[in-house]
Amino acid sequence: MAKHNELGLWGEQIAAQYLLSKAYKILWRNYRIGRLELDLVVQKDPSEIVVVEVKTRSTDLWEDPLAAVGKQKQKHLLRAGNHLLHFLGATDTALRFDLISVVGTPDDYKINHIKDAFYPF
Repeated sequence: MAKHNELGLWGEQIAAQYLLSKAYKILWRNYRIGRLELDLVVQKDPSEIVVVEVKTRSTDLWEDPLAAVGKQKQKHLLRAGNHLLHFLGATDTALRFDLISVVGTPDDYKINHIKDAFYPF
């Protein structure tokens, strides 16, 4: 497995552990809809499903990891999130989009969790 893939998997694991510690329930990891993928789908409140995009970097010297979630990525997340709600038949359930960045190494890292990182447009 390529180094960047290993880093991404590690970041998703750290993000999942973080969310569990905050009383979120992990519904899916790497939920795929065709070519689209949702890193984490979690729930804390029964009336809301949260799609979490995880960005992992070994350093943030060149770019803030959260800056990598541009309008096109947001459109993909929205499309996949809406597909998930339709699949679940959860038409009365709110959909929220959070971003989590994990920057560092297994020995020294920091997590940034942005709730409601963007709104459906």
